[in-house]
Amino acid sequence: MIKKVLVANRGEIAVRIIRSCRELGLPTVAVYSDADRKAMHVLYADEACHIGPSPSIESYLNIENIIGAARKSGADAIHPGYGFLSENPVFSERCSREGIIFIGPSSHAISTMGDKITARKTMTAAGVPVVPGTDECITSEEEALSVIDQIGLPVMIKASAGGGGKGMRLVQKATEVKSALRAARSEAKTAFGNDAVFIEKYIESPHHIEFQILADGHGNAVHLFERECSVQRRHQKIVEETPSPILTPERRRQMGDTAVAAARAVNYQGAGTIEFIVDSQLNYYFLEMNTRLQVEHPITERVVGVDLVKEQIHIANGLPLTLKQELLEQNGHAIECRVYAEDPANNFMPAPGRVTHIDIPYGVGVRVDGSIYEGFEIPLFYDPLIAKLIVWGKDRKEALERTRRALQEFKIAGVKNNLKFLERIVNAPGFVLGDYTTHFIEENKEALLKDDPCDSDCEDIVIITAFMEYIRLMEKASPGEMTALKNNWKNYSRIRSVLKL
Repeated sequence: MIKKVLVANRGEIAVRIIRSCRELGLPTVAVYSDADRKAMHVLYADEACHIGPSPSIESYLNIENIIGAARKSGADAIHPGYGFLSENPVFSERCSREGIIFIGPSSHAISTMGDKITARKTMTAAGVPVVPGTDECITSEEEALSVIDQIGLPVMIKASAGGGGKGMRLVQKATEVKSALRAARSEAKTAFGNDAVFIEKYIESPHHIEFQILADGHGNAVHLFERECSVQRRHQKIVEETPSPILTPERRRQMGDTAVAAARAVNYQGAGTIEFIVDSQLNYYFLEMNTRLQVEHPITERVVGVDLVKEQIHIANGLPLTLKQELLEQNGHAIECRVYAEDPANNFMPAPGRVTHIDIPYGVGVRVDGSIYEGFEIPLFYDPLIAKLIVWGKDRKEALERTRRALQEFKIAGVKNNLKFLERIVNAPGFVLGDYTTHFIEENKEALLKDDPCDSDCEDIVIITAFMEYIRLMEKASPGEMTALKNNWKNYSRIRSVLKL
């Protein structure tokens, strides 16, 4: 049985994993780079080990350093979280060779489902519907045009390895094939070290719907229903909800059964996600499998009432699932909003910097998984996700109302962030009606990305507070101190601008 867990990750997911371990009475070990010496996950864990310089390739992606940290700390298990090494079969296999429990699937399952071409073949053999396309790599324009003649335009050229929208190009005209193929292969090589690409038919008006699955080493597998993940920017999810507003009970049952069949096809063990693309007629096709915990897993936890991290640990301990499919049900509605340190108006560019003020929303049905605090310096080396707002209501209407309230209360100052952008999303007519596809942000770009007079209401509050403190100090200052205060104040051009000074 697991006695100590090393969390091979950072930020909000590391904190979230540590919390579940603490409830189970398991000591935890955090790992950190130079940039994360004062990060929340480091402060929260029972122990912490330095694993290298700030760039992730030298720290969070450094297998030798992480295995060394496990050895040094006496951790007998490693939870990879998501991102970084979570879907790296070499890391999973290395843990096994070192006698360290990898809290996740086998390296075979990761390898099989991590390569999209291999995954397509495996799913086809298991009777899982896949998007029409190729089951082999495409290396030339001639091959691509031949496939297009068979399945028709438009098509997607997609990287076989990796995800997150990298190595992906939409082709709507035959004349675009050559440049799109070259661009997709180049981007895939840079991002994943593998330039293999394949072609799939492009699904019009698509929904991105995924099913959470759990499977143990005793032949048991269940699904924990779906998450609607169609609100995306640059092919990356930003708002998710469950249940999906478009699925019928019958289609939900069919897709759930298919997800379980997909997991069984690779003898999967652990928590994973089967992702589907769904068209306007509710036809569904296998998209990919994520062999790890998902960023959006908390909304499933809230609606189904299951701690997925604890389930991962139980499965890693070799225990059978106690969950029965017929007893699982969806209770109410949940929405997750991903809070990023980024500038939506500037093509969502990351916005690292020092957090000067933060107000976290509370109240019934509100959960925030975060990793920042006042004074924390958000580093530029990693994904800019800094918190997740998870809101539950007895139905979708209440969940939406509660999400709007929580977003209004959520304040972050010191760094640009997407809180206003998220507010506009959950107030947009299409989202309110549940009538949206993966094109939602692109189709509503003008309304969603309009400029704000200030980065956030909270920043104005902080500025006014600073000005009031300045007045208080001036009232008590000596002539010499008064001159120094005036000179310092003149340096704060942002503050003087807002206050019209």
